[in-house]
Amino acid sequence: MEQKHYTRLSIEDREVISRGLSANFSFAEIARQIDRPTSTVSREVKNNYGRYAYRCCSAQRKALKLMGRRRGGKRKLCQNKRLTSYVHRGLKKQWSPDEIARRLRLDYAHDMSMRISGETIYQYIYVLPRGELKAILIRGLRQEHKYRHKRKSKTENMAENRGKIADMLSIEERPEEVADRTVPGHWEGDLILGKNKRTALGTLVERTTRYTMLIPLVAKDAETVRKAYAKALRKLPKHLARSLTYDQGKEMSQHKAFTISTGMKVYFAHPASPWERGTNENTNGLIRQYFPKGTAFNEVTPQSIKLAQDRLNGRPRRVLDYRTPNEAFSALVALDP
Repeated sequence: MEQKHYTRLSIEDREVISRGLSANFSFAEIARQIDRPTSTVSREVKNNYGRYAYRCCSAQRKALKLMGRRRGGKRKLCQNKRLTSYVHRGLKKQWSPDEIARRLRLDYAHDMSMRISGETIYQYIYVLPRGELKAILIRGLRQEHKYRHKRKSKTENMAENRGKIADMLSIEERPEEVADRTVPGHWEGDLILGKNKRTALGTLVERTTRYTMLIPLVAKDAETVRKAYAKALRKLPKHLARSLTYDQGKEMSQHKAFTISTGMKVYFAHPASPWERGTNENTNGLIRQYFPKGTAFNEVTPQSIKLAQDRLNGRPRRVLDYRTPNEAFSALVALDP
């Protein structure tokens, strides 16, 4: 039997562990997903505050700090000013260390001096002395929730189900081409709520390319949301506006009128099932880097929203082999029949 070479857990491994814990998977199930022994996952969770407080970013920082104490001498980023400048620019645009490291391979395909790992970037940030530069670079890292949300009781879920949207198309009726992302033009949507839940920002994400549209809203009632979403989606070529998957929020209660206006069917996810709109949920986490909780969206200018949208779509994504959503989406627009 071939013996596997041991490698440390990566930030991607820790993200899988965090998602698995959120879904209440066993350590054995999570271990199979990352091809590790169950004991590795159990030890990792135990050493990072347990099942209900585990956070992938916190665990990664802790591991890198321990690595940093064992390493001496100058680091690569301290010796290559051009590389350091590229890393700083990426962090200030809210790119993750992994996104920066992988994008370097595309932008400098033949320059081996412009190579660095995501873990080295994390380590570089956290061993910097305290000061303005460190604060700026840390702000560029993706934020994480302080607490894992407790699962809702059956009574709470029943309460949420009252007043269901009429004539909904269930996500179970959605064509297979949507689920497996073989055909572009299928979108996921949601609202990001602002301060005291009085204002909101609409978010639309294309499932294949992760191209994102941020929709300014003057209100969050059904009619306002329907008209704003329809206006944005009608500008797209027909082959890139096929369907929309949404949660059961009341703002989508005018889904029939939306379908008539756009030709796009709306499929509704099950209550309290954010993983059924995983692309949108993940993108909303990125959007929160630009508009943290407590943002009053009625005070945010359209120019600021457009800037955030441009940065999101200009951000290299692992799922796209570190191309940007802009690059992937533009290629599809060019194929307009």
